[in-house]
Amino acid sequence: MKNFNLNTYVRSNVLNLKPYASARDEYKDISGEMVFLDANENPFENGVNRYPDPQQKTLKTRLSLLKQVSEKQILLGNGSDEILDLIFRAFCEPNTNQIITTPPTYGMYEVLANLNAIAIKKVELNSLFQPKVDAILEAQNDQTKLLFLCSPNNPTANSFNVESITTLISKFKGIVVIDEAYIDFSTEESWVKKLHKFPNLIVTQTLSKAYGMAGIRLGICFASEEIIAVLNKIKPPYNVNELTQRKALERLSQPEKVSEDIQHILQQRKHLLAELTAINFIEFVYPSDANFILVKVDDANTRYFQLIEKGIVVRNRTNQPLCQNCLRFTVGTERENNNLITALKQLQ
Repeated sequence: MKNFNLNTYVRSNVLNLKPYASARDEYKDISGEMVFLDANENPFENGVNRYPDPQQKTLKTRLSLLKQVSEKQILLGNGSDEILDLIFRAFCEPNTNQIITTPPTYGMYEVLANLNAIAIKKVELNSLFQPKVDAILEAQNDQTKLLFLCSPNNPTANSFNVESITTLISKFKGIVVIDEAYIDFSTEESWVKKLHKFPNLIVTQTLSKAYGMAGIRLGICFASEEIIAVLNKIKPPYNVNELTQRKALERLSQPEKVSEDIQHILQQRKHLLAELTAINFIEFVYPSDANFILVKVDDANTRYFQLIEKGIVVRNRTNQPLCQNCLRFTVGTERENNNLITALKQLQ
């Protein structure tokens, strides 16, 4: 996007906002023998009696090296959902602005839009689950602020065409948010590597999927320093707790184990894709670039409850656009996947 002026997209009250300064913002160095009587903390040491680093500097340093981006281009949140909510709050005026989504996609975009009183323009994907570029660009108007693209997409599991995304980022008149929750399972390159080319691009990732850290709720946002500075103005002061920061650092220090887990999931995904094609009531197995597989069956509601009776919980996506009679299977361990295949064969 040429001549991108971020200030024209930021809500006026956010642009003029004086952010809250926490005790740890005012005095950052907590090492040494200083006596801390500034934050009304309980003084008795138990490992978590002090407030966490509000800017998560150590964690950002590790992520900066891993992702090859500046620490100033990283924002961390209490799960990706908090980050997405901050994006709405920073750029969308309630009861005025509009966003564009591409169903079927991650349901929280719509939930957060409704929560923030933002209108939604939905442009469904085409029959190959790819974005309709011309229709998306035609759907924007003067009040359109954000375009959400989930790639690899949930629930369809495919990655969007690189040329299509490039065109959308270049021609969309607002900010493009690419949700890369499943990027570590994909053969496509992360759009984080292209941030320097697109000042209107935000990329979100998570430690919940490939890193196996869903329980700690850590979302990651990558964008220009200017966009990150805006989001930092409005984030809660201690939004990422101490235990989350510690567990994240611990996991990030185990790259070999993370890689091993990802490879296991990819191998099991390949195994599942092959096995599922042999199930007679599965009408189509969609290709996957994620850690889950979407399949079309004869009757999704019936098959869903049959699997429940066999002790297996999958996701019924039949009510999503373009997903009639579709079930979504997460790739589990070898034992879990074999249990799924066995159960499906028993239902034939």
